[in-house]
Amino acid sequence: MSNKKRIKKGIDSLEKQIKIHEEKRKIAKEEGEIELEDYYNREIKSLKKAKEKREKKI
Repeated sequence: MSNKKRIKKGIDSLEKQIKIHEEKRKIAKEEGEIELEDYYNREIKSLKKAKEKREKKI
């Protein structure tokens, strides 16, 4: 597998993780779980940063 293809696959995986975390954050917000919502906000921010980093490598 070429390096570019591998990086693209990693980006796709990060996008899926971001969507999953956004859904979980929404549920946590609806249930009033402030600490859990903050956790998901940090995770989403981290995942987006990793995605941007990989996009620069392409």
